Amino acid sequence: MSARDEFLAGERPDDVALFLADSFVSGDKLADYGESVPGGVLLVVPGETGRNVFKKATGMDAMSFAKEAMGTEGTVAADLAGADCPEGDHDVEFVFAFAEEQNEEVGGLYAEGDVIHAYAYCSCGTSFSHKWVAGER
Repeated sequence: MSARDEFLAGERPDDVALFLADSFVSGDKLADYGESVPGGVLLVVPGETGRNVFKKATGMDAMSFAKEAMGTEGTVAADLAGADCPEGDHDVEFVFAFAEEQNEEVGGLYAEGDVIHAYAYCSCGTSFSHKWVAGER
């Protein structure tokens, strides 16, 4: 099972996943460390490392970006290698995702299982979020 498959199954709650479009990794060593996917590279790395890589690649603080993106719902691909912008047919530039372990006390999705939180940024400047129960997409 690949690191991405483990992450999407909720088995790597201490890691983060990053999809970076080719425009972010062109000529960058990051492409050597991740999984090549259509349109970019996908990395699954330990949390702190991932947040640092995210900041280096995008110039943004990962958690501040996630907080901003929570205000708009969109659709992130189940494999994390892209997204559909809620504002139109634009190219996604990056996705930042993490898994949160099941928490029945919180209820909702969290009672159903581990939850994948994914945040995307589009070429039009729109930030958006999507969350789902791990393994259900």
